[in-house]
Amino acid sequence: MITAEILTELKAFFSENQMTDSGSDAQPYGNGGAITVFPNSEDEIASLLKYAYETNKKVNVIGGGTKRGFGGTEANADILISLENYKGIVEHVPGDMTLTVKPGTTFKEVQDYLLEFNQKIALDPFLPAHATIGGIIASNDSGPKRLGYGSARDAVIGLRVVYPDGSVIRSGGKVVKNVAGYDMNKLFIGAMGTLGIISEVTLKLRPVPKHESLMLLKFSEEKIDDARKFAVYLLDTVIEPVALEMMNPSLSAKLLNERVYTLAIGFEDVESSVKYQEDFVQKLQPSGTDLAILHQEEAISFWNDFYGNVPNGAVHLADAPTEATLKIGTVNMNVIEILQECQLLQDSHNLLIEAHGGLGHGLSQAVLRGAKEDIVSAIYSLREKAAKLNGYVVVKHLPSALREKANVWGEKQAYQFILEGIKSKVDPNRVLNPGRFVGGI
Repeated sequence: MITAEILTELKAFFSENQMTDSGSDAQPYGNGGAITVFPNSEDEIASLLKYAYETNKKVNVIGGGTKRGFGGTEANADILISLENYKGIVEHVPGDMTLTVKPGTTFKEVQDYLLEFNQKIALDPFLPAHATIGGIIASNDSGPKRLGYGSARDAVIGLRVVYPDGSVIRSGGKVVKNVAGYDMNKLFIGAMGTLGIISEVTLKLRPVPKHESLMLLKFSEEKIDDARKFAVYLLDTVIEPVALEMMNPSLSAKLLNERVYTLAIGFEDVESSVKYQEDFVQKLQPSGTDLAILHQEEAISFWNDFYGNVPNGAVHLADAPTEATLKIGTVNMNVIEILQECQLLQDSHNLLIEAHGGLGHGLSQAVLRGAKEDIVSAIYSLREKAAKLNGYVVVKHLPSALREKANVWGEKQAYQFILEGIKSKVDPNRVLNPGRFVGGI
């Protein structure tokens, strides 16, 4: 009855083919809606949020759905806003190397468009063919090349955001150099859509590198201390890799058919610079290790497999094992201890754990596959290990039935009251993406 009432009221803003009754859809990751609405414009997004704000309706937001298993403990809100039709390039200024794009555009679509101009967005999100720009920005998603690229917070120079009450604001600008002051962009990047719906993103671009290579340095368990010493020394040299990512034996076995610890060292530059850096690394290669070098298409192919080897919240196979994705933050060299802990937990909890971490930036990611109880137990064990290293564990993907048990964000931190205060100020009616951000905001 309530669903029919909402559908009737929304006909004032949307045509019938822009709305669907989705409350009965079987969706193991939750974060859905009794009604799904497909806006085609910023005005329609604003009208919908204004309606929800004034009638006290709860609203979830989705793009490609890859991050549907990230945060939130409710199956459905009243309304699910899907941005899959709100996509496309708004403005591209090749000379200024800036791009303005709508949030429903997938990362691959944007990169394919920019390739004609020999430009790209310097980000490396997971599932690039399905992940949308809006979802990447809202979750501040990044991968191993964060070492050289930075994160979404470094790539975004301007946003248009629809507040929960339907008002529209602009933060930042459309040029790389903006006036000094508080950077409002950072308030929304990584906030999981809890403070507003991003309706437009302006990003700075980079030229496509002339040459790319990937050095794969393989260490046995007995040589892992050599890997630490090698990485510490390398980071203190003039070498500038875009990635310095260690993979645990399970992930190496999946991607390289070798059950060893593998250090992936990525370079992007003109060919002569890449070759110089390769030679430099080869001279430092520790004894008792194996080295393989991939160039251009081979390197790109490896990274494509790497970024696709994670659970996709938009896809669920009924007979598939339970999957979880964890983001783990520590001091950079403690990544090795996290990867070793993953190998131990894999055996003790009867799981498959494919993990990797940046020895430059300190962020690790682990994909766990197996029985529900074993996954939840392993999450708590990893969180305990990370806490001893003054780090943290956040659950990025898990079925909704397990997210509350796994305590997605971990224990509340001392700064929680600041986040609560911002949410209360911007969204006092708690309309947007309930429970999707830190501490269940």
